[in-house]
Amino acid sequence: MSDGRLAPGDLGALVREWRTRALLTQEELADRAGLNVRTIRRLENGALRRPRSTSVRLLIEALALDRAEADLLTTAAAGRAPREPPSGAPRQLPAALAGFTGRDTQLRRLDGFLRADPDEADATAVVAIAGPAGVGKTSLAVHWAHRAARHFPDGQLYVDLRGFDPSGTAVHPSEALRGFLTADGVPPERVPAGTEAQSALYRSRLAGRRVLVLLDNARDADQVRPLLPGGGTCLVLVTSRTPLSGLIAHDGAHPVLLDVLTPTEAQHLLARRLGPRRVAAEPEAVAEIVARCARLPLALAVVAARAAIRPGFPLAGFAAELRESSGLDALSGHDARADLRSVFSWSTNAVSPAAARLFRLLGTHPGPDTSTAAAAALAALPLAEARALLAELADAYLVVEHAPGRYTCHDLLRGHATELARIHDTEQDRRSATLRVLDHYLHTGRAAAALFNPQRTEPALAPPQPGVSPEPVPDYAAALAWFTTEHRALLAAADHAVRTGHHRHAAHLAWAVSGFLDRRGHWEDWIRCQGTALTASRHLGDRALEADAHRNLGRANARLGREDEAYEHYHQALELYRRIDDLGGQARTHTNLALLLEQTQNHAEALSHALQSLSIHRGLNDDGVGHANALNTVGWCYALVGDYRQTLVHCQEAIVLHRTINDRDGEAATWDTLGYAHHHLGNHRQATTCYQAAIRLYRELGDRYYESLSLIHLGDLHNGAGAPTTARENWQRAMHILTDLNHPAATDVQARLQGAVETTPSTTTR
Repeated sequence: MSDGRLAPGDLGALVREWRTRALLTQEELADRAGLNVRTIRRLENGALRRPRSTSVRLLIEALALDRAEADLLTTAAAGRAPREPPSGAPRQLPAALAGFTGRDTQLRRLDGFLRADPDEADATAVVAIAGPAGVGKTSLAVHWAHRAARHFPDGQLYVDLRGFDPSGTAVHPSEALRGFLTADGVPPERVPAGTEAQSALYRSRLAGRRVLVLLDNARDADQVRPLLPGGGTCLVLVTSRTPLSGLIAHDGAHPVLLDVLTPTEAQHLLARRLGPRRVAAEPEAVAEIVARCARLPLALAVVAARAAIRPGFPLAGFAAELRESSGLDALSGHDARADLRSVFSWSTNAVSPAAARLFRLLGTHPGPDTSTAAAAALAALPLAEARALLAELADAYLVVEHAPGRYTCHDLLRGHATELARIHDTEQDRRSATLRVLDHYLHTGRAAAALFNPQRTEPALAPPQPGVSPEPVPDYAAALAWFTTEHRALLAAADHAVRTGHHRHAAHLAWAVSGFLDRRGHWEDWIRCQGTALTASRHLGDRALEADAHRNLGRANARLGREDEAYEHYHQALELYRRIDDLGGQARTHTNLALLLEQTQNHAEALSHALQSLSIHRGLNDDGVGHANALNTVGWCYALVGDYRQTLVHCQEAIVLHRTINDRDGEAATWDTLGYAHHHLGNHRQATTCYQAAIRLYRELGDRYYESLSLIHLGDLHNGAGAPTTARENWQRAMHILTDLNHPAATDVQARLQGAVETTPSTTTR
């Protein structure tokens, strides 16, 4: 309007638009703002034209408006309009995306670059929005540019630099400058010929003016630099599939990195495009669509477009299409910019052939992420070369370095890599890559497992494939750190080995990771991987491996208090060991059965199995870990039936043997048993010393479960000696561990802390 006033309905339109964006009803907005719903209705229908400043502030907070939007609402509520821009100023921004949602953090960061007094700035603010293909860089930039346009009354310039265009022809800076200059009123015949002269004229014309420049889809810093204004009154937004490190390092650009949407943002995107009711009606289908689209905005937009033109179709059908296809099949189309394969290919075509090969092979990697060393084995490359190629892929956002030296990508990119591998690499190449990465995990895992259990007899392994250099694991701390980082990858590798027919690798991988999973309390994972080992051993017809898998399944189930399942697996293991005449395996299983029967309070039967185990070990002249463990188990079972003197005799012999063979795990367990016996015999000082020795060793080994049991025993000891405060301290430490492990024994400790049980010397499950 010529008098500078807004039309009466404009304020209402703003409130309605922002309320709809926030997916709020009038009643919900009123409740959130602390206003009467009648006030909201009168605002939106134009009946209330000049609301109180307090109401405006409450609306700004309730609608989570950014600074630019808050200024606009305040201006509209006062009945004023923003000043008109100069006539003839360029307005080149593309149309804003109607369904834009989310990115609140990034929008606030961009708002921070709006200067209160741009005339005081000495350099142009340059913001580099970077992220992988399809993540919504252009949508964010255009959306924010429209919001911020009023801060740049002298114009908004835009160019698509086509840095990753399928044609391979990026826009030359000279071409972009010519377009900017003519849009700003320079006659075509007066535009200089050379890039440097054009850039100088461009900077001169923008000097002292407040102009927003959006450089979309830039390939690299060299393409961008000639397009940067010279003064501090302008702001430049750059989007790119590369991080534009040179622009950040040398030109002071501020990085804004985009990742996939959060689950909530992804659901809001679908709700904005399909309507809140349709999305709310099928929450499970929506959750599956979000997951199978990897929360990638472009993928979600493609599915939303298909659903929008089929309003009568249930969303479950679109979820099923994604589930039953490769994902990319359901996200393809005739428009190259909305076809995921095409969009991804613009990035893969831009990297070197060696990097492209590594990207393809990463699609065959079984784990959730990969280390540099695993990637080197996968592609049979030296470590330094693999590191350089991974950096190249990360710069192209084909992978993300989510932790130092660890790389991942979302499922749609992984699927794209797998497809490309099938097209460009032979089946033998792919099988060889799989075998190399399995060898990498197996041989490194074997070295780490040997440090966990130095006395354990390991099955023989074939040498690793050419091109595989297992990682060095120098000591126990390094082994624990490696397993902590890689155990998810090892579990995935074991599953992948079975699927690809490498059954011996699967069984040995499960064997290698078992000690870590037990020691750190990952018992459900232990059950899953030993189930994989059982399947593999049966395919191989290897009864020894099958028996080992049953025994480990028994141990894992026993840890979780599933006595019936554990008992069945132990008996199957015992039968298989008898068939192959493996006396050592039989003895170890008798030890396991003794500890299981202790859990079910069958103490006499437990002692019988423990004595059978000890008899077999002595008959074999076995002075190893099995014999030492059998001695401790016999001592523990004697304690359970009240013969504490026999406990001391057997456990003192066990301690000597454990120390001789440097079995710290077994030594810790024996100190705990000795503490228990001394406790019952009334030897408080000796019991304390024994329990503390057990706790120290378990803590050094990282064995959290058994550390918690010794803490319980020490707490019981102090409580019985009239030191309830010290008792509670130990119980609370045990409670913290067991709660973290989600172990049922936490209930027993909670009862102690609440004073609901008598704390006589405990036989909490070992």
